[in-house]
Amino acid sequence: MIVTRHISLDNDCIEKMEPYVKKHNGNFSAAVREIIDRAGKYSSLRNLSTIDNTLFKWMLTEVDGMLVPDRVLDDLIDPALVNSMQKLEEHLKRRFSELEWDIDLALKYDNDMFPSDVLMEVKGTPQKTRFVARVLSQYLVKNSPEHAPLEVRSVFNSDGGIKVELSRSNRKDAFDSLITFFGGMNGAIKAIKSRPAFWKAVISGHLLSNYNMVTVHRNYFEDLLAGKVPMGEITIETLAKKPIQEIPLREMLSLIKEVYETSRVADRVEIDGENILLFHNYRNKDVIEKLKKGITTLLEANGHLYDAKSTANMIVLTHRPDVGIKINEIVNNLKISNSRVDQDLIMFMAFLKGLKNIPDIPLSLTLLGRRIGRSLMQEFEKENCIKTWELSNFQRALEIIDSKLHRESEWKLEGKSLIYTVKRCNIVAEGSTFDTYICHAIRETFKGALSYAFGNKAELDVKKLLSHGDNFCEVLIRIQ
Repeated sequence: MIVTRHISLDNDCIEKMEPYVKKHNGNFSAAVREIIDRAGKYSSLRNLSTIDNTLFKWMLTEVDGMLVPDRVLDDLIDPALVNSMQKLEEHLKRRFSELEWDIDLALKYDNDMFPSDVLMEVKGTPQKTRFVARVLSQYLVKNSPEHAPLEVRSVFNSDGGIKVELSRSNRKDAFDSLITFFGGMNGAIKAIKSRPAFWKAVISGHLLSNYNMVTVHRNYFEDLLAGKVPMGEITIETLAKKPIQEIPLREMLSLIKEVYETSRVADRVEIDGENILLFHNYRNKDVIEKLKKGITTLLEANGHLYDAKSTANMIVLTHRPDVGIKINEIVNNLKISNSRVDQDLIMFMAFLKGLKNIPDIPLSLTLLGRRIGRSLMQEFEKENCIKTWELSNFQRALEIIDSKLHRESEWKLEGKSLIYTVKRCNIVAEGSTFDTYICHAIRETFKGALSYAFGNKAELDVKKLLSHGDNFCEVLIRIQ
């Protein structure tokens, strides 16, 4: 039933109704109906103030770190009010007064309709100010125009109040800023609600074991079962949202701390400048050695050389940029010259032995060897426009490495397997000074090349190693 009534309104009431009339394209009746509907909702909202004060504070505390659903946000604050910062501020002040929240709100802006900078100041009790700052920030980000989206730039907490700075940005960064400053628990709560039984079991397991459970990526666990040294690079790249070699060192150290502690692979990780202290409770020496090797290899993949030493329940990793710089010099030199790898390795050994506080020499040579192998493969790949590595083009690339080593070798291709035999190596040639470390580095050059070309698909089976008194070494390469 439609009832017609004649009413009189003063200019102040008409001005307040104007956003609703515009929203309904001049339909005054539709505007009045929406205002009445919202008045009913606000009446229900007002009842929040009649809830027991202790219960209400608890409710506000429990939703801290969670964003308000869009439909709830639209009911709390009319999206049309975003067209005027002044009217939005007046409306909110009136609503907080009706709710008896004792909130003091101030909005400062450079433009009433499409501001490029907004400063919000909220004062009152801590739980309420935090809630209001979060809801209003979400409102401004969500309802700001597509061509001028607002992003939360900073949140400053002071005694009795919160200041929030917003400025123009792009839509993605604007929404990301809400998660950064106000929605830290949003993703976690959604995940738990989507699979409650799974997360209840995981949490229960950690609690019952006093956090002695380890939660790692499936690939990390697969490497462990296969007897390989796991790195954990997949988890770190996922968190960083970029390849591991593009992650700045400071961010990399922070990610290592987060991943190793939350997965419980380590009890605690402390960052001291560019150095790392990793605390653990492992007793098996082989396990500790794998853990040490895994984290140093991870850092090396990030482009940084670390010297790792083990004590009772701690691994100390010291950044050695001096060694890393020397490795980069050798690798870059090999790219632009015809110098021999074996001679560069001998010079590198002399460099290491001349250092004070000598780092782990075998590890340094291992990393240099891998870096050389990868670098030479990258150059070959670029020069020959290789899109997919196969055993045939891998063989041609390794022939180049052998030429730089002055090494004589033979290849035999059998299906998906390749038998690689070294007949003569310059390192152990008659009259040369044989150095086990350098020989080891040359093998790592081969492994680095193999890893670059085939990754985890390659299987290396060492049949025989060349040493004093032997006349050849042989390895078998299988591709899965």
